Amino acid sequence: MLVDIVTIFPGFFASPLATGLLGKAGERSLVEVRLHDLRDWATDRHRSVDDAPFGGGAGMVMRPGPWFDVLDDLEAEGPARIVLLAPDGRRLDHQVAQRLAAEPRLVLCCGRYEGVDERVRTRVHEILSIGDFVLAGGETAALVVLDAVARLVPGVMGNAASAADESFAAGLLEYPQYTRPAVYRGLEVPAVLRSGDHGAVERWRREQALERTRRLRPDLLEGTGDAAEEQQG
Repeated sequence: MLVDIVTIFPGFFASPLATGLLGKAGERSLVEVRLHDLRDWATDRHRSVDDAPFGGGAGMVMRPGPWFDVLDDLEAEGPARIVLLAPDGRRLDHQVAQRLAAEPRLVLCCGRYEGVDERVRTRVHEILSIGDFVLAGGETAALVVLDAVARLVPGVMGNAASAADESFAAGLLEYPQYTRPAVYRGLEVPAVLRSGDHGAVERWRREQALERTRRLRPDLLEGTGDAAEEQQG
């Protein structure tokens, strides 16, 4: 997968891209990330990419020119799904991450200031949000999207089953996890996990995932077969 990130702060991504799964994915050429400084497409000597909003108001708005030009250049290289990070976009969830992970190429557009000129939205394929809150810029949101998507690219995770077992993968929160020692400060690992009975372990994990989801995120169970199962249980 190729991911192009357009930002005015390319240095923001240096450490995350060299760390953990993202770092390993890059080293193994499973996910290639290219950073593009939007200011490189500015046309004045100050490399400015923002201006005062029409109609007045606080803050600055990112100009359409640099955005149109950078997207022209990136699209000239070949097809890509272009995503703008903004608070009013569709909420990122596991299903969206799975869909984006199947794309051969993504372009993530990071806004700043009061946002981008509305006309830039005519050049993107979708708008994504990571939650109902405001960030200083789209860089943090782009990094969240990249992390959520990259781990689903085949080969990125050492054990493919790990992705299938994680929260939301099956529409449920993940079951509790334990490791050694079996007893720590009086707190014991459930006996079923030490029993060696794989069938019992799977049943326990399923029950725990349902219980945790019902308690913490009941909205995930609405309209699903799991909701009926939970009511019967």
